[in-house]
Amino acid sequence: MDRPERLVVIVLFDGVDLLDVTGPPEVFALLERDLGEAAGYRVVLAAPGAAPVTTFAGVRVLPDTTLDALAGERIDTLLVPGRVEAAPGGRVRAVTDPEVVAHVKTLARNATRVASVCVGAHILAEAGLLDGRRATTHWSTAGQLAAEHPAVAVDADPIFIRDGHVWTGAGITACLDLTLALVAEDHGEAAALRVARQLVMYLKRPSGQSQFSVPLEPVSTTRRVEELRHHIAGHLTDPLGIGDLARLAHLSERQLTRVFKAELGRTPAAYVEAARVEAARHRLEGGDDTLDRIATACGFNTVDTLIRAFRRQLGTAPTEYRNRFRTAPRA
Repeated sequence: MDRPERLVVIVLFDGVDLLDVTGPPEVFALLERDLGEAAGYRVVLAAPGAAPVTTFAGVRVLPDTTLDALAGERIDTLLVPGRVEAAPGGRVRAVTDPEVVAHVKTLARNATRVASVCVGAHILAEAGLLDGRRATTHWSTAGQLAAEHPAVAVDADPIFIRDGHVWTGAGITACLDLTLALVAEDHGEAAALRVARQLVMYLKRPSGQSQFSVPLEPVSTTRRVEELRHHIAGHLTDPLGIGDLARLAHLSERQLTRVFKAELGRTPAAYVEAARVEAARHRLEGGDDTLDRIATACGFNTVDTLIRAFRRQLGTAPTEYRNRFRTAPRA
């Protein structure tokens, strides 16, 4: 019996990140080399117009069709990449085109799955597709996404998130992880892992793996928040509750929470937990300390607290994380 064709539409527009556009088709092509016609994907690049699109890298890409021409088509997977522009202070901000947003909103109605790559999450949010959902994006624009779209539960840490039929991916190379997850849903984990090996990826990373280090998150524009971040990093074993942090910052608890959400896209408690998990990750990757020692050194106090925090932040257990991501040889 013939397998149904899976139409994958990748949205193109000027200034789009090149790897966001070319990475997913590479995954689908390698799967087709592995499975042949059974892979079943047909990838189409669609832009607002028929003219070549100039990507951020300066490489011009010729669309297969226009977004208008796909209206009413049954789409299996709608993939939406993004674009950024320079912002003051050496930062970047996501930019959305109202025309592209309108097309995405229309095409999403006939799509089985909708997925954003990198800052493409901002386009999905503008189209109202992330309201009431948990979503991620590139770490550099997570604060912007949270501030501009309070109805979206922004989680800046995972490399990708699935919430129902909507998937959101983190920055740049995480597009490969997200696409491999789509392949795993369609064809099973074994097929996805074979493609990962062809891509010379160490492994197919789980969705909960952190996309970036907490200490290297973008610098806050609020001096008090920056000072608190440095304090947290150097005092992980101290009491770091909302009351303790508010007193240090000379702010009310409510004010501190509002500033943290606006600047870092998360509450103070979530940031503290993420910083402690980050410290524990490094110890798990590079040493043989017991979980009890790691929990104490990173401010968790008990192994149970460490395990619960790991599951919340990374979707995995500390021992599983060590087995997957260990970099130092065992003693």
